[in-house]
Amino acid sequence: MEWAANHFGLAWVALCVCLAIHVADEALTDFLSVYNPNVLAIRKRVPFLPIPTFTLKSFLGLLISAVVVLLALSPFAFRGDRWMVPLSYVFGVVMFMNGLWHIISSIYMRRWMPGVYSSPLLLAVSAWLLAAARTH
Repeated sequence: MEWAANHFGLAWVALCVCLAIHVADEALTDFLSVYNPNVLAIRKRVPFLPIPTFTLKSFLGLLISAVVVLLALSPFAFRGDRWMVPLSYVFGVVMFMNGLWHIISSIYMRRWMPGVYSSPLLLAVSAWLLAAARTH
């Protein structure tokens, strides 16, 4: 049981670190220059959708806060708390889909989209967390 909890905790922390790397990747490759215009175009077509636009400061503040909160949960993952398993499934699936979306959009647009450089890392480590959660 101790090995499984340590494995689960390591996978949790690794995905938190990968998310931090991904946030830096998006910030350094000007993700908001792609995201915000798309949001504005969607709002024109579907005005009732509450999709936010961000400044760099609000974008980084929100995502850094999310990483800090997720990292603060790591002692519970290392302890093997069962309530962390469903949370890790949500975290793992969302990060897997995020990484996949960056890669698919890069293929579709035929150019490197912001955030794509760290996407393979997100895919691999989110798969690790999902596997660790399954065996936990």
